Amino acid sequence: MSKIYRFLTEDDTSAFCHKVSLALSKGWVLEGSPTYAFDHSTGKMRCGQAVTKESAGEYTPDMKLGEQ
Repeated sequence: MSKIYRFLTEDDTSAFCHKVSLALSKGWVLEGSPTYAFDHSTGKMRCGQAVTKESAGEYTPDMKLGEQ
């Protein structure tokens, strides 16, 4: 068993909330507080949230984390 980590990001729209909600519905757990920052390259605000999950297998760098 291993703990895996993802950092979800998206523009500050409902798409970010949907992305986090989908991860939570698949067993991911919020880790820490969300972040909010201005992306100068796009001129938009971006949101971020770390999530973690216990995984039955051993961690490998080639895992597709979103499919866990």
